[in-house]
Amino acid sequence: MTRPLALLGVVLRKEILDGLRDRRSIISALVPLALLPLMVFYMFQLASDRMERDREITVPVVGAEHAQALIDWLAQQSGVEIMPGPSQPRRAVSEGSVKFVLVVPDDFGQRFARSKTAEVQIVVDSSDESAERAARRARSLIQGYGQLIASQRLIVRGVSPEVVRPVQVETVDLETEQERAAKALAFMPMLLVMTIFIGGLQIAIDSTAGERERGSLERLLANSVPRISIVGGKWLASVAFSWASLALTGVLLLLILERSPLREMGLRLDIGPREIAGIVLVVLPLALLVTALQMAVATLARSYKEAQSYVSFLMLLPVAPMVLMMDTPAEYALWQLFVPVLGQFNLINDLIEGAAFEPLSYAIAASVAIAGAIGMLLLTARLFRSEKIVFGR
Repeated sequence: MTRPLALLGVVLRKEILDGLRDRRSIISALVPLALLPLMVFYMFQLASDRMERDREITVPVVGAEHAQALIDWLAQQSGVEIMPGPSQPRRAVSEGSVKFVLVVPDDFGQRFARSKTAEVQIVVDSSDESAERAARRARSLIQGYGQLIASQRLIVRGVSPEVVRPVQVETVDLETEQERAAKALAFMPMLLVMTIFIGGLQIAIDSTAGERERGSLERLLANSVPRISIVGGKWLASVAFSWASLALTGVLLLLILERSPLREMGLRLDIGPREIAGIVLVVLPLALLVTALQMAVATLARSYKEAQSYVSFLMLLPVAPMVLMMDTPAEYALWQLFVPVLGQFNLINDLIEGAAFEPLSYAIAASVAIAGAIGMLLLTARLFRSEKIVFGR
């Protein structure tokens, strides 16, 4: 037993050293892992900036003198600036010189004074999303002003405003702020799972298909070394790179979430080092299965390039749980823990939403991943005994 383990350690050291010397492996692993969290931060920043821009609108007004009370009320609202409108509103909007124009008809004041419905027009090109958002806020403010005036008119006539509201619906939302914020981080499970797919990918391919293409695998297998020791050493090297990538991504996510403008977006998220550590712990066993699966698939390829083509299809696996969970209830079924990747997705979502860490659920998902990894390793060791695989015959 000691000798196979010692030989496994030799292969492990050899593969790790080769991986550290290979700039291609390091760059292909580190660059995506650094870019993905930065892209997340950039997305949050863009969303926050857009919300801030949506709150601040400039309202060009044509015919402001016909509805001075309305215009004054709009000017008092937060983030609203009033300016004179163009003489030709439709042309100005079409040319893009203004996002939208509020047009007040000449008879607005007369109809308003008679307590009749007074209309205003908002000229906007709805194909321009930014203009439509600005016009939507102006429309909402004007409707709010209309409701305020309607209530005042009823009160002046001695009628309670509740008369025109025979039924009022009040929504009691049981969703917590943490759960609401978790929706904004729905990408996190896939991001972390993608990390382990990328981190050990190059080592898994190079140590199998790459060595086979270079002819070094044939010389290695000519030694009287148990196949499982060779496969285990190569696999553990791939796992080491995958785990290192996962740890790096966890640290980057923690730093980015601490600095992201979630609170400015109205989201409260309590994720600290403890929660990130729990999330990383959930994904660690899955890396065992992923790297073993990548090695098994790469072993079937005759060249490094061919192995890349085969293994690239495995990158679709993290997307499948996202599709399955789109139309499922919040409470996941027990059977989902027995499905690799899907079980980890559910556990990560629970931790993001602030749920307590469940050892039994974790043990089930981890055991399935470890069992799958053992099966893939035994399959790869069996493939290493095949002359057709090793020599390409």
